[in-house]
Amino acid sequence: QVHLVESGGGSVQAGGSLRLSCQASDFAYSPFCMAWFRQSPGKEREAVAGVDGLGGTSYADSLKGRFTLSKDDVKNTLYLQMSNLQPDDTAMYYCAADLGSWCLPLRADRFEHWGQGTQVTVSS
Repeated sequence: QVHLVESGGGSVQAGGSLRLSCQASDFAYSPFCMAWFRQSPGKEREAVAGVDGLGGTSYADSLKGRFTLSKDDVKNTLYLQMSNLQPDDTAMYYCAADLGSWCLPLRADRFEHWGQGTQVTVSS
């Protein structure tokens, strides 16, 4: 079964940066889709950024330019570099994966496997 482990969350002041990582293991086959979502209490889960099995990427319009994806295929790890963080970015960030290649545009119900989440808190 696919396992996803997130890390890199924490507390920062506005304007600071964090890099989240998501390491995947036990995939039965490749290529596959991987993405980041985030959710705050009382709000719907929203897509942040993701990459499909063909190498295509997608970013939330409000985040593009501050958040950047990168991927290490050897380590099966997806990274999310977050810069100029703002209090509105405070949320639980989740890594998601699917064994299919067609997952864009990003939608949460297209992803079968999820990590436990990592908390990001931005103070003013």
